[in-house]
Amino acid sequence: VQLVESGGGLVQPGGSLRLSCAASGFTFSSNAMIWYRQPPGKERELVATISSTGGSTYYAASVQGRFTISRDDASNTVYLQMNSLKPEDTAVYYCYVPRFAGWGQGTQVTVSS
Repeated sequence: VQLVESGGGLVQPGGSLRLSCAASGFTFSSNAMIWYRQPPGKERELVATISSTGGSTYYAASVQGRFTISRDDASNTVYLQMNSLKPEDTAVYYCYVPRFAGWGQGTQVTVSS
């Protein structure tokens, strides 16, 4: 199982970023996917989930209405569109496949003026 996140960076408050997670080594279309994040000095927390079909999603209350999780089974990629970013969204963002307990290396998102 391999998961490679990309798309992080430095953005001003109110800005947007789109994170990508390219998956390989398993049947992507059969698996739910999750985005987590770990703010500096804090525990890792769940951000959003998407079912294997893409028909069901879940968001943490802190990102509801601002973030959107989606998937493209043709390219084995899960996305996290992040809008109206706040300084408290600063974290390392990870994608995760629960069936195989597989993690990516993470991508840093910093929201600061």
